[in-house]
Amino acid sequence: MKIVPLHDAVLDGSVVDRVGPAVVGLTIHAGEVNGRPRGGTGSGVIVAPDGLILTNSHVAGAGGTAAAASRIEVTTPEGQHLTARLVGDDPDTDLALIRIVEPVTLPAAPLGDSKKLKRGQLVIAIGNPLGFESTVTSGVVSALGRSLRSRNGRLIDDVIQTDAALNPGNSGGPLVSSRGEVVGVNTAVIMGAQGICFAVAANTASFVLGELVRHGRVRRGYIGIAAQHAAISRRRRHFSGLAQDSAVMVTTIEPVSPAALAGMKVGDILLSLDGAPLTGADDLVRVLTSDTINREVAFDLLRGGERLTVKLTPQERKRSA
Repeated sequence: MKIVPLHDAVLDGSVVDRVGPAVVGLTIHAGEVNGRPRGGTGSGVIVAPDGLILTNSHVAGAGGTAAAASRIEVTTPEGQHLTARLVGDDPDTDLALIRIVEPVTLPAAPLGDSKKLKRGQLVIAIGNPLGFESTVTSGVVSALGRSLRSRNGRLIDDVIQTDAALNPGNSGGPLVSSRGEVVGVNTAVIMGAQGICFAVAANTASFVLGELVRHGRVRRGYIGIAAQHAAISRRRRHFSGLAQDSAVMVTTIEPVSPAALAGMKVGDILLSLDGAPLTGADDLVRVLTSDTINREVAFDLLRGGERLTVKLTPQERKRSA
């Protein structure tokens, strides 16, 4: 019997061959500041064959707002040099969508279901770190459901923590599972730390992508919390009469926010919103749509051993300048 090491099992096969052709390099030209060219580089992943590309908002905006990008150059793994335009961006999740201007048919890598990820699962990051094209690194999922503060100061929920090595230029590239599914969009590293890197989960990215395609922006409800995935033990499910085995735990509450004013507390386990089950942070992102803005909603939650209902009115989340 042949024994294959776990990391070799990931890299040996079709995973990189299947997703790699859909990973592109991006060069952003954002005009001039004090007579000097302004811009940056990063990565992106093609999510539709006609040239629809998902990347980071901070990549598309070259460190500013995505709207500041005057020209976006796309380089494919085959060496094609193409031009793209901005479809829309969402700084609150550090995601942006761009589309290639030229008529093309390119390899695409559809987004997978990030909710199926487990801690310790092997993942691959593909991108163009420090200008080295089509670089592949591997690691494991270190944690799920993290919250990360975006560049505009807002908290991004449902973030994947991984130890797959990321460097400047990896931003906007895909995080890929060993099954060849794009499960995240690489977004940040903690400088000076070893093996602490982050990716926006694919389920969040899928929601944002749909909103940007339809509306060019994401309009969402704001309640003022940071949250993470929380497993519910069998014993707790039994005593609370619950069917779901996971929910959303409140980790931070912003002062004078709808959640704070309604009496929500850190440590509360959010079970549902208006009857819709909340089994992970991506569910919370998905249900706080424009339909909830300025409309009273009811959260079913657990606080200690008590089951409560907290009613509040989400506000519209304002985009930062």
